[in-house]
Amino acid sequence: MEFKFRTRGVCASEISFELEDGIVYNVSFRGGCNGNLKAISKLVEGKSAAEVSEILEGNTCGFKDTSCADQLAKALKQAMAKA
Repeated sequence: MEFKFRTRGVCASEISFELEDGIVYNVSFRGGCNGNLKAISKLVEGKSAAEVSEILEGNTCGFKDTSCADQLAKALKQAMAKA
């Protein structure tokens, strides 16, 4: 199932991804730090959404209390609750 998540407090404005049987696929970010977010997308491909969200949750960026990775964790938790 495909999900789209509007981020808050970060440079990327949206995260889209697919979640099939608890596994994450095709993560993409709109905006943000292109190279870093492409790397995150590659690293989480085919991994358990629960594991990815546990690892990334709470990650911060500079003086912000969140980050694109933390927003991905929030998005995955929301998607798992809906799935």
